[in-house]
This record gives sequence, structure tokens and C-alpha cells, in this order.
Amino acid sequence: MSIPMEEHYDKIYRYCYYKVRNSLLAEDLTQETFLRYFARSPHLSRGKRLAYLYTIARHLCIDSFRKVQPELLTEDIPATDCFEQTDLHLALREALQLLPPQEQELLLLRYANQLAVGEIAAILGISRFAVYRRTHSALTTLKNTLREEDFQ
Repeated sequence: MSIPMEEHYDKIYRYCYYKVRNSLLAEDLTQETFLRYFARSPHLSRGKRLAYLYTIARHLCIDSFRKVQPELLTEDIPATDCFEQTDLHLALREALQLLPPQEQELLLLRYANQLAVGEIAAILGISRFAVYRRTHSALTTLKNTLREEDFQ
């Protein structure tokens, strides 16, 4: 198999956690993602296996919102989260929350999970040009927001 699964497990978990904001549910969704991937991967004869893995995770997260009770989604990011360690991280976190969810997801895939533009395009079902354009737009918005706050 061309994808080292141990390397991608944490990335899929982070992606699921970003979508559902619940650590236990994110763990379950991550495990289910890999179970479904391994159940169907023998039938995958050509590339884009990583995109397929993220697509499974994305669909499972969407399905979880249809099934889950609201009290499971109220868990906040733990106090030990790296964004809360410095004022810069707090400002960045607040600025990220001002972005639309699609841009937040794009930045997570590109910078937190360090996926290539082509992989992101396949996962989100958009062109590579759209990934570049949306990433640039999101980063410009972040820079302007952070300049306005002046880290106060």
C-alpha cells in the first residue's frame, strides 16, 4: 500500500476533530474512516487514495451531525490547546473563527495537515486554481484581521 497509514492517522483525527469538536466522537470517526478505507481499498486500482481517505472522513463527519445529539458537540478545545498558550495564538484563533467554515477547513487541510494542493482539490471537489485562490483570500483576510487587532 502506498500510503503509510500511521502517518495519516493523526491528520485524519485532527480533521475529524475540527469538524465535530468532540474528541471521543473524532476518535470514533477516525477509526470508522480507516475501517471503511481498508474494506474498500482492495477495489481501488489507481491513485488518489489519500483523497479517498479524506472523503470518507468528511462524509462520516457530515453524517455524524445528522445523528448526534447537540450535547455531544458542546465540548470546547481543552485548556492545554496550543492556541491558548500565548496572546498571538489567541489572536490567531479568534481571527480563524471569523473566517467562513469552508476557508477554515481549507487552511486546516493545507497548513495543519500539510496536504498538497492537488490532494485538497480532490477532497473538496474543486480545481487546483480554486484551492490557490481561496487559500490566498483566507490568508489575506487573516492578515487584515490580525493587523486590525494589533495584538491588544
